[in-house]
Amino acid sequence: MKYLIVGLGNIGDEYRDTRHNIGFKILDAFAEASNISFGTERYGDIARMRLKNKQLVLLKPSTYMNLSGNAVRYWKEREKIEIDHILIVVDDLALPFGAIRLKPKGSDAGHNGLKNIAAMLGTDAYPRLRFGIGNDFPRGAQIDFVLGQFSLDDRMKMPARIEIAVDAIKTFCLAGLQTAMCDFNNK
Repeated sequence: MKYLIVGLGNIGDEYRDTRHNIGFKILDAFAEASNISFGTERYGDIARMRLKNKQLVLLKPSTYMNLSGNAVRYWKEREKIEIDHILIVVDDLALPFGAIRLKPKGSDAGHNGLKNIAAMLGTDAYPRLRFGIGNDFPRGAQIDFVLGQFSLDDRMKMPARIEIAVDAIKTFCLAGLQTAMCDFNNK
C-alpha cells in the first residue's frame, strides 16, 4: 500500500520558520527521524520510505501555499495513490498551539492551500492533520500572524508537539484514519 503525506508551507528562506510552514516542519522531523532526506523533483521536495509494509511518499510542494493542489494532484496520479491514502498536514488558526486534529474531510476554513487542493482533486473528502498554531493576534492582523514566527514559548514546546504529529502520521499509515483520530485527536 502506498501513501502520500503532504506538508503544506511556502518555499523560500523568508517563510522557513513561520507558522504557515508547520507542515514542512513536521515532514522534516518525520524524515529526520526516519533517516531519509528530501530531493527536489517535479512540483516539490520528495522523500520516499517504507514503514513496515507501507510505501510512503513525503511531499513538500514547491508551488507556494495557494497552488498546493497542483503538486498534490500530480503526485497522486503519478504514484497512483487513492485519495483516502493521502494525508495533508496543515496549520490551523482555530486550534490552540500544538493541538492536533485528524479529519477524513471538511471545509477549507479559509485556508488557501486546502481550498486549492479541493479544487484540483475535485473534492474536499481527503484526510488531513490540522496542527494548531493559535490565534493570538489583533483583529485584521491574521496574515501577519500566520506568516510570523512562533513565540519563544511555542518554540520551546514545539519538538514534543511535532513528535506527536509524526506519531499520528505513522498511525494513519499503519492502523488507519479512525484509529489515528481516536489516538491523537485532543491529545
